Amino acid sequence: MRGDWDLGAAAGGPLLLCAALLAVGCALGLRLGRGLGAADRGALAWLCFDALVHFALEGPFVYLSLVGNITDSDALIASLWKEYGKADARWLYLDPTIVSLEILTVVLGGFLALVLIYAIVKGKHYRHFIQITLCVCELYGGWMTFCPDWLMGSPNLNTNNWLYFWVYLVFFNGVWVLIPGLLLWQSWVELKKMHHRGFNSGKKFQ
Repeated sequence: MRGDWDLGAAAGGPLLLCAALLAVGCALGLRLGRGLGAADRGALAWLCFDALVHFALEGPFVYLSLVGNITDSDALIASLWKEYGKADARWLYLDPTIVSLEILTVVLGGFLALVLIYAIVKGKHYRHFIQITLCVCELYGGWMTFCPDWLMGSPNLNTNNWLYFWVYLVFFNGVWVLIPGLLLWQSWVELKKMHHRGFNSGKKFQ
């Protein structure tokens, strides 16, 4: 039992890297969001972290997967994915579904995150259209990452170790469900307010 609670030296580096990206993302988002409301500053912090993950972590994963596979790579970033591969073995080799989703996530998700950051900071009219699109993409990516494996009985997922299951699979992936869900709700509320303002303004001029 004690071995299940031993994180091991291999987990330390990848977890520290994720924490560093989170710190940088939050710092950038809060700096960009000076003068905005708390909800928008929080959204910017998340979006900066989201973009960093897409470009700095998932981008190299796509490249390494297309030119070979993570297992055989000696690249520094490959150590992170080798560690995550202990929880989900599909990330260690060229799994078509995973790599296809990651290409979409890096290219489309990363680009939309940058556009949304700009839209929030500059107060652009298309902010919530981009926000909804990005959130749907993130949620779709999460669903298609796990649903195919669930339908086969989860042969690639390691659910016996607390770190791999609760931290790598549940927490890290759950964040990309929870926060996009909250941003979708924010967009719903804001669009509803805009509709009511427009409807009430129209009635005044009738």
